[in-house]
Amino acid sequence: MPKNINALTQRLTPYLFLLPALFLLGLTVFWPALQAFYLSFTNYDLLGSPQWIGFANFQRLWGDRVFRQALWNTLLYLIVVVPILVIAPLALAILANKKLRGIRWLRAAFYTPVVISIVVAGIAWKWIYAENGLLNQLLNQLGFKTGILWLTHPNWALFSVMAVTVWKGLGYYMVIYLAGLQSIPADIYEAAAIDGSDGVSKHWDITVPLMLPYLVLVTVISAISATKVFEEIYIMTQGGPQPHSSTTLVYYLYEQAFKNLEISYACTIGMVLFLAIFLLSILRLAFTR
Repeated sequence: MPKNINALTQRLTPYLFLLPALFLLGLTVFWPALQAFYLSFTNYDLLGSPQWIGFANFQRLWGDRVFRQALWNTLLYLIVVVPILVIAPLALAILANKKLRGIRWLRAAFYTPVVISIVVAGIAWKWIYAENGLLNQLLNQLGFKTGILWLTHPNWALFSVMAVTVWKGLGYYMVIYLAGLQSIPADIYEAAAIDGSDGVSKHWDITVPLMLPYLVLVTVISAISATKVFEEIYIMTQGGPQPHSSTTLVYYLYEQAFKNLEISYACTIGMVLFLAIFLLSILRLAFTR
């Protein structure tokens, strides 16, 4: 066999192995994405054929008050949830990395919420947040005469859902940090202790700089997850209590597509969401490189 044909075969062989996966991705991801992009420029409600309307959906989106509210709620989710999910799991990982008695049970306790179904977790927390639920009963025991309307007050609903997202994600990001901590040689901490860096200061001097790639990774992953939050909203608040007080972009997309059957407008919202997640992914690739 000629050398050039042999070299060509070696180059094409990996792509042949990837071909089944690429076919499935094209069928289930890329082709629907292209269809959504096309439908965002049309008027389509599942009953008739799509009619081309150009940028009318984007103009409607620009003046949509509910979309602006959903966008603000999503940004608020990012501002509140992401810093907590970057810092708190690192502190838990530092604790879980210590050689203490019963530390394995502690790790399991922190990771348990990760393996619990979000549907089960949402229903359980909805009961905990109820007006006569466990949390308000605990507040009564502490001396508070009236409970808090966690899910039925517009000022509390979104933050109550955020707490569930944080509770669900702490263990997952803790494991990522724990893997990074266990890759740091103990000799570095011993040398730092000789130089006078011990206790909390050693984590500022050694842990944080060496864990920077993991910090960036967790920041981007948690930001993407916060941008796509849906299940918690759907199960616990349905976008309420007041109209759209806890509606996020993904939940608003769901309402437009499956409740109002405005498929084209939902695709337009999806395009905005895609651009946001795409930019976050580019940032991740830039930082991790």
